[in-house]
Amino acid sequence: MNTLPSATIVVCDGDQTGQELLTESLRAMTPELLGVNLDFVHYDLSLERRRATNNDVVREAAAAMVEAGLGLKAATVTPPEIGGVGSPNRLLREGIGGSVIVRTGRRIPGVLPVVAANNPIIVIRMAVGDAYGAAEGREGDAGGFGEIAWRTERIERSVCRFVAEYAFQTAEQANGMVYGGPKWTVSPVYEGMLKEEMDVAAQRHPTVMYRPTLIDAAYAGLLTEIHDHTLVIPALNRDGDCLSDLVLAMFGSIAGSESVLLSLDENFHPIVAMAEAPHGTAPSLEGKNVANPMAMMLAGAALLDQAAARLDDPRFRDAGARLRSATLQGALEGVRTFDLGGDSSTSGVVDDVIERLRRSR
Repeated sequence: MNTLPSATIVVCDGDQTGQELLTESLRAMTPELLGVNLDFVHYDLSLERRRATNNDVVREAAAAMVEAGLGLKAATVTPPEIGGVGSPNRLLREGIGGSVIVRTGRRIPGVLPVVAANNPIIVIRMAVGDAYGAAEGREGDAGGFGEIAWRTERIERSVCRFVAEYAFQTAEQANGMVYGGPKWTVSPVYEGMLKEEMDVAAQRHPTVMYRPTLIDAAYAGLLTEIHDHTLVIPALNRDGDCLSDLVLAMFGSIAGSESVLLSLDENFHPIVAMAEAPHGTAPSLEGKNVANPMAMMLAGAALLDQAAARLDDPRFRDAGARLRSATLQGALEGVRTFDLGGDSSTSGVVDDVIERLRRSR
């Protein structure tokens, strides 16, 4: 009798529609459907719980993820008040030692992209530093004409190196091109650090096509140029945040792809991976059963790929491929939510994926 392979997954529950999409998507990630056993260990990262614990629950989830190596996160609310609990994302990234965020824009079958984007566009964004977590303040007469606001940002050489090297490794695997970069001409000391690491990584990977492009020109190029290769774009934290939302929308919906946070060792191998849907909590859709679950299910598929590498067991990769295929095939055949021009419900899309997984066993 064959025993199913097992992996422990730390699940970060979230808020509003984010939690609804996670709950729905987990229905498609059972041993009967995937052929692997996923032991889900839940941590409640809802805004209410984060406030009640003063973010201790976030720190506990990060510690558990470091031990398990694998995590899956729902979208969470970031409250606007100054001095509140803030976003759990920064604490999670710092807690697991995350350095790289990978977001992939790809053609959604049956959906016409907004621009002529046919090949995948992969944003490799630094996960910590830059504008996020920077010290900031205001000086002068509050509300007065002379009031100033300031912010002190910083990036680390090690994170720049992780981003640059992982970008070239990804391009090498995808037979793609490393494209874009920071605004190194305006900021040769600060932003130039990432450009320096990109140039060095290019020397380590001489067979990879390399076209460094200032970030503003890269934005324009994504919208106006026809690219014949998969593009891999290394980016600073703030640039990558904005860039990934644009890239996903270019392919039809920000809810059509996943995001993966990685902690890498000194040899650039992932030691912790947390997958999530990159969209927000969409409070206007809460309780209506109409939000798009694609990104959440694709996040599950990406996490299964990471489990395969971590546990050296191809059965997880097969499970991830089947989950990804079922999700995208449904979209091709018209099982889509309203944001992609369809009329299916959230649960209806997941039901369709479940039936396709059953048939593929």
